Amino acid sequence: MEAWVAGWVVSRGAAEPEPSPWGFTIDVGLSTHVMRHVLTTADETTVRKITENTSAPGVWLKAFVEPEVLAPWLAPGWSLAGGPGFLMSAALRASRTGVPAGYRLRTWSRAGVVHALVRTADGAFAARGQIAVTGSTAVVDQVETAPEHQRRGLGRLVMGSLATAAVQQGAAVGVLGATPEGRALYETAGWRVMAPLTGAVREPNASGPST
Repeated sequence: MEAWVAGWVVSRGAAEPEPSPWGFTIDVGLSTHVMRHVLTTADETTVRKITENTSAPGVWLKAFVEPEVLAPWLAPGWSLAGGPGFLMSAALRASRTGVPAGYRLRTWSRAGVVHALVRTADGAFAARGQIAVTGSTAVVDQVETAPEHQRRGLGRLVMGSLATAAVQQGAAVGVLGATPEGRALYETAGWRVMAPLTGAVREPNASGPST
């Protein structure tokens, strides 16, 4: 969990996490995602205290529990953000994955983050992903494939390229947060679920207590 937080802030260019007894608070700095609380030890009392005392929109909360567990703990004005998620991990291995015909792969590194981009021969977006290495662990982030280019091995190509780059920088273990669709892809590549991961967000224009 801590490795995921450490790599996520590097990947997103967020502020250094501020630790607390229940987890971390992170300034993200986006209009729709101003900050987030990551609860590594979530319980009803803690979640209620945080959500009842937060009135500003754009505040997020992530907890390693199932959606049906988190939902009843949220104060009015909060809602679940998306469906169920999963914290996943795997041993990283360098690999040589061929680029499918009709596509081009480019990778580059910027500010500690390695990016992989797949485009079509005429330059259209096909797939992407990035990975942030923080010592012996690395966090895979923002992996996506355009719907019209799915089921062509591009997700596996991106993941293999990112893993290879991370291994070359000394990382041995990968961590990521996955959707149900992403989980299916990652499990075929040897990743396994370590914990559930559920998000919630303070809704815009929601009424509630202020502090």
